[in-house]
Amino acid sequence: MDSIDLEVLKTSAAWLDAGRRCQLVTVIKTWGSSPRPIGATLAVCEDGQVVGSVSGGCIEDDLIAAVRDKGIELTRPRVVSYGISADEAHRFGLPCGGTIELAIEPLSHDSRIAELLERLGQGELVERSVDVQTGAVCLRRAAAGAVQRIEDGVLHTVHGPRWRLYIIGAGPLSRFLAQVAAGMDYRVTVCDPREEYRSGWNLSGVELVHAMPDDLVIQARLDARSAVVALTHDPKLDDLALMEALKSEAFYVGAIGSRLNNSKRRERLKLFDLTDEQLARLHGPIGLYIGSKTPAEIAISILAELTAVKNAVPAAMLVPHAAAVEAPGAEACARAA
Repeated sequence: MDSIDLEVLKTSAAWLDAGRRCQLVTVIKTWGSSPRPIGATLAVCEDGQVVGSVSGGCIEDDLIAAVRDKGIELTRPRVVSYGISADEAHRFGLPCGGTIELAIEPLSHDSRIAELLERLGQGELVERSVDVQTGAVCLRRAAAGAVQRIEDGVLHTVHGPRWRLYIIGAGPLSRFLAQVAAGMDYRVTVCDPREEYRSGWNLSGVELVHAMPDDLVIQARLDARSAVVALTHDPKLDDLALMEALKSEAFYVGAIGSRLNNSKRRERLKLFDLTDEQLARLHGPIGLYIGSKTPAEIAISILAELTAVKNAVPAAMLVPHAAAVEAPGAEACARAA
């Protein structure tokens, strides 16, 4: 599963290879409420086909209508704004008087989209720079923590896996979790030293490694854009990896299991000289309480909690499994997760 913005790039490249004209639209600034964040992209083909999104739909309609009416007229990038007036905000569905600024870039083979995709396919984080006056494009390896920006008339956008997720265990739950996370711009690595679990794994775009999980976590040099999720139910595999992850800068560390099993896990981890502050970082039972029972539902629950932590949502607004009110079937759900 590709992220939306990666799908935009791949579709644009396919249109160019087919000899069709198209243009790339990127959100560069927002004020007030905006349906899509800075960096969101959309591509429009000369026949009005569209992929991606930069708003709730109304701005897309306007962009498509302009192409169908006049074709792809631009020969160099152009910056446009929507929603400046109250009437425009109402027309384009921007709530609370929101305003959105877009860069519209006509694409050609000189836009280096194919080269960008090749580098992304190698797992590289790439900064693409476009001179708004001339349309000249430069590609370079992005620095850690690089963000989209405009400097001296040049739009710098960042592409590639900006977040890392390390999954311990290659079971069915891991498959669902990896697939959805890959579509959320995570570079996903699944680690399992057990051959019987690795055999048959064929999820494209997800790295599967044969190593001891704690060794992988150490080698990964986890930073504040990294997350670790332990899903094996086997303390020999999970605990050592969790110990190393909890001592790192990883923004999220979680483990599957019931409340009882997680309580026992915390007692075991204390033997590894982890501080109370480090142990408090462990999410377990993992995930938000949504009544999940199947592997697919549990994966959504885990990613919901992971996303909330990444986005700094206050804990008071969340109901994790560990704090879920005991409702009919809640304990069975907690055991599953």
